[in-house]
Amino acid sequence: MAAHSTVRALYGSYSGSLYQVRNAANQTKDIGVLTTGGYANSAAQDSFCAKTTCTISKIYDQSPKGNHLTVAPRGTWLANGAKESNATQAKIEVDGHAVYGVYIAGSGFTSNPGNGYRNNATKGVATGDQPEGLYMVASGTHYNQWCCFDYGNAETNDTDDGAATMEAIFFGNSTQWGHGSGAGPWVMGDLENGLWAGNITSYTGNTTVTYSYVTAMVKGNSGNSWAIKAGNAQSGSLKTMYNGVRPSGYSPMKKQGAILLGIGGDDSNNGEGTFFEGAVTTGFPQDSTENQIQTNIVQAGYGSNVTTSLSGQAPTVSTTSARYDPANGAVIVNYGLDNSSTVQVRVFDMQGREVATLVNDMVPAGQHMASLKAKSVHSGIYSVVMEIDGSVTWSRNIVLNR
Repeated sequence: MAAHSTVRALYGSYSGSLYQVRNAANQTKDIGVLTTGGYANSAAQDSFCAKTTCTISKIYDQSPKGNHLTVAPRGTWLANGAKESNATQAKIEVDGHAVYGVYIAGSGFTSNPGNGYRNNATKGVATGDQPEGLYMVASGTHYNQWCCFDYGNAETNDTDDGAATMEAIFFGNSTQWGHGSGAGPWVMGDLENGLWAGNITSYTGNTTVTYSYVTAMVKGNSGNSWAIKAGNAQSGSLKTMYNGVRPSGYSPMKKQGAILLGIGGDDSNNGEGTFFEGAVTTGFPQDSTENQIQTNIVQAGYGSNVTTSLSGQAPTVSTTSARYDPANGAVIVNYGLDNSSTVQVRVFDMQGREVATLVNDMVPAGQHMASLKAKSVHSGIYSVVMEIDGSVTWSRNIVLNR
C-alpha cells in the first residue's frame, strides 16, 4: 500500500521520483532514479542545493496508491507542526552510489519542532484488526531513548486515541514503556500507549541490535497475533524477536490507517533516527516473503564503497570487481586493499543462503584475486559480499549461465 525510499527504487519497473527537496528560496525539485529500478540521482540534488540549504519536502510513494509523505501537521505534541529534514545530513553510499537518507532530529524537549512526516488521508492502508506488514531500513547508529522514531500505521487525527490505535515499527533504546534484553537499541512495535518488544513489558527474547544498518519488521495479523523481526541490512538473515499473542488490551486492534515517519502517533517528536527505505502492505506476510525482502536489501549494497557515512568510517577497499568468466568456468573477484585487513568474501544465492566462502583471512595491502569454480554451483543469480574488518564494504550480483 506504500513504498518509500530516498535511496532507490523499490520496484524493478519504477522510474518516477523518489523524493522532493526544497531550497532556501522555497523552490522545489523532484529527485528521481538514475535508471529504471535503480538508485537515486543524488547529483541532481547536489546541483539544485549548491550554495543553498535544502530540506526534504516530500517522500513519494512508489506504489500505485500515491500515499506520499509530507511534513507532519500540528498535533498533540507539535503545536506548530513538524519541520522538514535536512536533505544533506545523512549521506551514504549504496552499491557505490552516493545517496541521502531521511535524517530525523528530535526536538530535545524544547519548543522547537523536530523532524517528522505524515499522511492522514491514505488509500488502502489496513484499518481496525485487518492484517498488515511493515518493514524499514534504518541507521543502526543514529537513535535515542525518547519517543518516537516510528514508521508505520497511525491515527488519522494526530492524537493519542488509546491502546491498539497504532501499529508501527520503532527503533531506539527507549525503556519508558517496554524494552528487550541488553542495553538496546531494539526493534519494537509502537501500538500506542506503549512500545512493545513482545507481549510483556520486559521481553528478553527481543535482543539488542548492533548493526550499522538495520532491517526492521513488524507484522500484525487479525485474531490476536503479531511478530517482530530484525536483521543486518548488510548481510545475513532475519532474526525473529517475537512471534505470538499481543499484549493484554491490544486485541482486537483499532488501527486507523495513517502513515507516519519519525514521530509518534500524537506527533511526539523527541525520537531520533535515519530512514532509508520502507514499505507498508496489507495482508500478513509469509516468512518466505520477508526472507526475500532481506536478501534484496543485502544485495542493494548498503555501505558498499563508503566514502561518507553516518559512522564516518573511511574505506579500506578499492578497485573491486566481480565477474563470471565463462572461458575458465569461474567467478573472479578482484580487489585492492589500502592496508592490511581481515577480509571475508562470501557468495550467497537469491534465498540468502551462503554457497561458498572465497576468502576468510588476514590479507596484506595490495591487489588480490579470489575465484569460485562455477561448476560447484547451479546456474542462476548470486550475490558476492565482501566484509573488511567485520563490516560489509562491497557487494555485487553476478549471473552464472553455464
